[in-house]
Amino acid sequence: MQDEAGFRQLLKRTGKKPHVIDGLIRQVLDFETYLADQNRPGLAGAELADLEAYVSTLAPDEAKKRIRGLILYFRHAQQDALAKRAAALREHGITQKRHVMQLRELLGVDPADVKRLQASGIVSTLELLAAARTPADRRALAKRAGIKPAALLELVKLSDLSRLQGVKAVRTRLYYDAGLDTPAKFAGWTTPALREMLVEFVERTGFDGIASLPKEIEFTIEAAAQLPPLIEY
Repeated sequence: MQDEAGFRQLLKRTGKKPHVIDGLIRQVLDFETYLADQNRPGLAGAELADLEAYVSTLAPDEAKKRIRGLILYFRHAQQDALAKRAAALREHGITQKRHVMQLRELLGVDPADVKRLQASGIVSTLELLAAARTPADRRALAKRAGIKPAALLELVKLSDLSRLQGVKAVRTRLYYDAGLDTPAKFAGWTTPALREMLVEFVERTGFDGIASLPKEIEFTIEAAAQLPPLIEY
């Protein structure tokens, strides 16, 4: 941890007792250990996807307790985006809000590619997003795992869509196939217009599932607008 002494002094100035300070620092060190285990950059290079993947490994009752130190540390380190996201995750509890989809749950992808990623230690959609955030990350991962770049990009986009609250495997596939292949693509759509487009798409292509209902679409558009971007396309 960079500037552990400075962080400790900050916590001390706010009146926290020594055992509380030790616990908060341990929370930061636990995240640092997780990053090392995932072959990710250290705290200074951590990304939103790394944070979300880490929180997804915590039990719901652990999440609120073990993120507090991260919030304070990221504020101290002036990593404002991470501090804000950590605060939101602690407030709402990512593990309580939604199921973190496993790669094997994604529809319409090559199971062999999923197994190749699993062999590389990537099992969940959030783990994939953390490992494939940039084009350079994806090129390196495709080469390492033996997956075609286009197939990996599809898996990344499906994983990105799966972050939308309430969007499960069938909806993820529907939105991707209909051209809404990233959360950002929902911007500018109204509920009636998107409903009409999806109904037409299902009828025209014979998609194995029904078009999203209006209330569901409205919720998804709002969720997409609030979702912080994780991936560079």
